[in-house]
Amino acid sequence: MEKKEDTIQLSEEQMYDMAELFKIFADSTRIKILVALIRSERCVGEIADALTISQPAVSYQLRILKQSKLVRSRREGKQIWYALADDHVKTIIQMAKEHLEE
Repeated sequence: MEKKEDTIQLSEEQMYDMAELFKIFADSTRIKILVALIRSERCVGEIADALTISQPAVSYQLRILKQSKLVRSRREGKQIWYALADDHVKTIIQMAKEHLEE
């Protein structure tokens, strides 16, 4: 029998927003970028070099990740540095990895 505290109640809007969030995780390039950002804050060039992806492709994906509030940025001179928006992003990736390994 299901415990009462195990039940999650979501509004229609929350379900829609959740579906949109999961769509962001449906692209392997975005996953690669998020994993790279788990290790450390990086600029576009560093991400592109580490993942052997073109800088324009990385910039495009970072824009999507930033709009989705999964990534944050800060400017230092002419350089823009990107990092995970918060620990929830890391947790989502870790939980997905654990689920796949079961």
